[in-house]
Amino acid sequence: MFTQCDGERYVLRQVCRGGRGFGVAGTDDIGGPRPRWPWGRGDGRVSVGAGGVGAGGSIEGSALGENSQVANIHFHQAPATAVAWPVEIGPVPARASAFQPRRELRERVEGARADGGTVVLTQVLSGGGGVGKTQLAAACACDAVAEGYDLVVWAAATEAQQVITQYAQAAARVGVAGCDPEADARLFLEWLATTSHRWLVVLDDVTDPAVLTSWWPASRTGSGWVLATTRLKDARMTGGGRTRIDIDVYTPDEARTFVEARLTGEGMEHLLDEQVAELASALGHLPLALSHATAYMINEELTCTAYLALFTDQRTSLEEALPESADTEGYGRQITTTLLLSLEAAQAADTTGFATTALRLVALLDPSGHPHALWSAPPLLDCLAPDEASPAQAHKTLRLLHRYALITCDTRAEPRAVRIHALTARAVREAIPEARLPELATAAADALVNIWPYPDQLRPDLAATLRANTDALVDHAYDCLWGSGCHPVLRYTGDSLRKAGLVAPALTYWQRMAADCERLLGHEHLDTLVARNALASCHAEAGRIEEAVGRLERVADDCERLLGAEHPDALAVRNNLATAYGKAGRIAEAIGLHRRLVADCEQQFGDMHPHTLTVRNNLAAAYRDIGHLAAAIGLQERVVADSERLLVDGHPDTLDARGNLADCYLRAGYVKEATRQLEWLIADIGRLLGDGHPGTLSVRDNLARCYWLEGREDEAIRLLERVVADGERLLGERHPATSAFGYNLAVAYWKGGRQKEAVRLSRALGVDLDRMLGRRPQ
Repeated sequence: MFTQCDGERYVLRQVCRGGRGFGVAGTDDIGGPRPRWPWGRGDGRVSVGAGGVGAGGSIEGSALGENSQVANIHFHQAPATAVAWPVEIGPVPARASAFQPRRELRERVEGARADGGTVVLTQVLSGGGGVGKTQLAAACACDAVAEGYDLVVWAAATEAQQVITQYAQAAARVGVAGCDPEADARLFLEWLATTSHRWLVVLDDVTDPAVLTSWWPASRTGSGWVLATTRLKDARMTGGGRTRIDIDVYTPDEARTFVEARLTGEGMEHLLDEQVAELASALGHLPLALSHATAYMINEELTCTAYLALFTDQRTSLEEALPESADTEGYGRQITTTLLLSLEAAQAADTTGFATTALRLVALLDPSGHPHALWSAPPLLDCLAPDEASPAQAHKTLRLLHRYALITCDTRAEPRAVRIHALTARAVREAIPEARLPELATAAADALVNIWPYPDQLRPDLAATLRANTDALVDHAYDCLWGSGCHPVLRYTGDSLRKAGLVAPALTYWQRMAADCERLLGHEHLDTLVARNALASCHAEAGRIEEAVGRLERVADDCERLLGAEHPDALAVRNNLATAYGKAGRIAEAIGLHRRLVADCEQQFGDMHPHTLTVRNNLAAAYRDIGHLAAAIGLQERVVADSERLLVDGHPDTLDARGNLADCYLRAGYVKEATRQLEWLIADIGRLLGDGHPGTLSVRDNLARCYWLEGREDEAIRLLERVVADGERLLGERHPATSAFGYNLAVAYWKGGRQKEAVRLSRALGVDLDRMLGRRPQ
């Protein structure tokens, strides 16, 4: 039987018996007249299966009994006219307004192509919604045409049929088409594999690698190039020699340039102001969001400052700030839909049922990342599924969300292993039912407390990450962290700021906490007393000694009246008050209070409890300050030995005790012993607390003094210069410690023969160099 399709293809369906040869003339084996072959226009091809011979083309067969076969023989007709190169099958999307070339990404694409050798070059551009994958691929397609490529095919790839349709259309344009789209698509792939024409095929928005398994182009001549875009981070996307290139948001410079170019291009330069960079940052440098935002600004004639105020107002939803009417580039979806497009697919693939809850928890935390260990904390696992979720299941859920580009889960990036784009997080939060928010916020806060290390100074990066996540939780669910008291995570964060030596941020934090505690819990609530104690201590650390003493005296009275003198929180307040007395020069009161504290702690906690070691250390420091050096050294050596035996290696209390012992040695004139102690200490404190910690500055200042006394003047001056610069940066120019460092440097300059620098520094400090040196400068 012969079938003719549109005058271009003729098909013979012939039943062949056995393995005998089959020719193009004669009668068939089942009787009937000999057919006349309609050869068409001279390009006919014949293929024969099962023992036959042929002259090209293809056969499709299926068995009909033991020795029978049905064969479809295709004859392809040459196009009526020659192909007019170049050919573009698309349409290729137009470049967006104010398009950014993203040179670094283009260089990575070109680099991957250069590494491909002579085989087909396939790059998979992978990234979340709105990062500009399609625009980057479109730019590559436009450039390919400009560079003289013969064929560019642009195919939407969310479904296999979309790809087949475009391939079939391309087959017709290059002259290998028939009448069946799928067969034509396969013929087109064959043509791509063998042609010497230069070609580019773009497969845009691949949502399921399985549907493309048999539709990836290949080239055996090295003339082809394939680009695919996808949200997926799936290993199947990189099989078969394909290279994945991760596409992220704009760089800050690219984002700022986009805003400036977009507004300038519309003649709206007057909308630009000093908030351009801040606006770009608030939008997460996301290309799609920047496009919508600038269109909204143009339509409403809003400056960067005005739009930023609108966008950051918690009462403004994403749909209001980035409305669909601002989709000037024809993207076709509202921003929230775009950001969460993969969520439904992720939910469908979720075998645990945890995906939605997990995504909501991530959205309440810091977009820049939180520790993966959080997902082993019982409070978070219980929130996913009480008594059912395991750390392994939680990790599986995170990786699922990662695969669908809703979050990033990369344990190599600890302590910020789990991240989310800020706008995606905002879109998720806006969809959280109000009734579920307290449960989610409490679970996240409990989990942060669960993994918070003690002492956290030993892990400064983790401590900073946990503080940032608490801040994010406060921004999104502050009211949920208050009930009969404040959530412990709020105290952990404030204490962490103090212990990290972040004096100004700690003071600001505890001012707010104390005010909120008094407003929400009352003046005499335990949490309020703790916050007032912390605030007073921050004042002392900021150099506001008199104010600190007054606050601490009032808190101490309230604690003794409400809690009793032996309550741990009351003892903590008394310890801080005794230290503040010492800083205020009220030495007798400081020593008396320290002695009573030592006795109370020994009685209540025992001789070797960390609290007891702390108050002994402070008593030794008080002895040192009044010149009782023998008593100070004896007590301090005991504290150092007990701390090293009792506490973990590098514990901040041990470092503090060793620093105090070195200072005692120095004051007693034991310079070599002091230098040795300080050199040991500086290595540990820099490693454990960081170069910018105030404790590190004090140790360096004392070490510089030792170097001076040993005749190592140049080393001493260099070290002091560094201490002064770090003090001004970390503590502020007016902090008493910064001034003390400056005094020491000015004296060192003078005694080192650098009088002009000494005079200049002393004038900047506002001090009398005569008084500092005890004589009139020459």
